[in-house]
Amino acid sequence: MEKIKFTFDNDETVEFFVLEQAKLSGNNYILVTEEEEGDSEALILREVSNAKKGDTTYEIVDDDDELEALSTLFESLLEDVDLE
Repeated sequence: MEKIKFTFDNDETVEFFVLEQAKLSGNNYILVTEEEEGDSEALILREVSNAKKGDTTYEIVDDDDELEALSTLFESLLEDVDLE
């Protein structure tokens, strides 16, 4: 499983395992977790490209409707995962 590092604005670095990636309504999303195995809190992140800086950032999806649609999508992609 791929593991990637994220650096926050305050220079704090956190490593996440990427469980799955998907595209919905023209946006790219990744489902990440801090633990590779077992039950763990998961986050859905939306890719945000910055053409001026030439880099890509991710933001946590917190809109309830968007989260519901993405949870359904990721659950269908990962048959053994139940997102609550």
